[in-house]
Amino acid sequence: MVEFKGSIVPLVTPFRNGVIDEAAFERLIERQIEAGSHALSVGGTTGEPGTLSVEERKYLIELALRFIRGRVPLLAGTGTLRLDETLDITTAAYKMGAQGALVITPYYIKPNQEGLYRFFGQVAQAVPQMPIVLYNIPGRAGIEIKVETVARLRRDFKNVVGLKHSSKDVEYVSELLRRVGRDFSVYCGLEALTFPMMCVGAVGTIAATANWLPKETAQMCQLTLEGRYKEALELHYYGLEANDAVFWDTNPIPLKTVLSWMGLCQKEWREPLGPTTPEIEARLRRMAESYGLIPAKEGHPPVLPDPSGKQYV
Repeated sequence: MVEFKGSIVPLVTPFRNGVIDEAAFERLIERQIEAGSHALSVGGTTGEPGTLSVEERKYLIELALRFIRGRVPLLAGTGTLRLDETLDITTAAYKMGAQGALVITPYYIKPNQEGLYRFFGQVAQAVPQMPIVLYNIPGRAGIEIKVETVARLRRDFKNVVGLKHSSKDVEYVSELLRRVGRDFSVYCGLEALTFPMMCVGAVGTIAATANWLPKETAQMCQLTLEGRYKEALELHYYGLEANDAVFWDTNPIPLKTVLSWMGLCQKEWREPLGPTTPEIEARLRRMAESYGLIPAKEGHPPVLPDPSGKQYV
């Protein structure tokens, strides 16, 4: 089984006139690979899965694998709030060659822990050779996967290998690794907490900010994995405003707004998402200029310098 580590970038789903924009999707993937991202992910929160049909989600996985051409692993987002759809997308991803599946906690219906165990267990059982990463995101799902439930799943299904933790509760990570074992892979799902979570044992991040700053995110993860914490800390502080900016409006609205200015995709999403306000656009433009994502206008702040003046390898 592939072991995912480092910066696993949750790609936006680019649209043009309401359909998936294949050319833009290829551009986004090439940019990530050239920047040194360790792996890619599609169909997670950043990719607007709730507005994609099951067939579109499978097609997105197929496209990603075609454009990646085996250069980095793909962690396919396959979860929905329905078991039958989740099984359909997950088994399709496995057959297509995705190296892992990211399965979100069923949202809105707020299942109890026994229901979560049965849901994730059936998914793991359907693809026993495929690594399954649980997706704990209480802010959107309305329910947390308890440490005891993760431990039970890990014990009963050997392909349940990790968990994406989208919560400010860093203590959860320590308790989880204590209970489940340090060989269990935890991935940070809150951008600004990537460095702190990796310092207590997470092995990587699935950070939306990497859509803007792929090189810096990958470097920070690599430095932390290598124990070069002081250098990684500089990159942690360097990226804080970009991490914050992702959530100035609902993700992925800020991401796509800036990516459109960069010429990488259209400023287009599916309803009920809508355009951000002129005030937030102005803040995003200043942020993008400060990081050198777009050219700075006269009188605006200079581009932020590299945090240490070094090139990290």
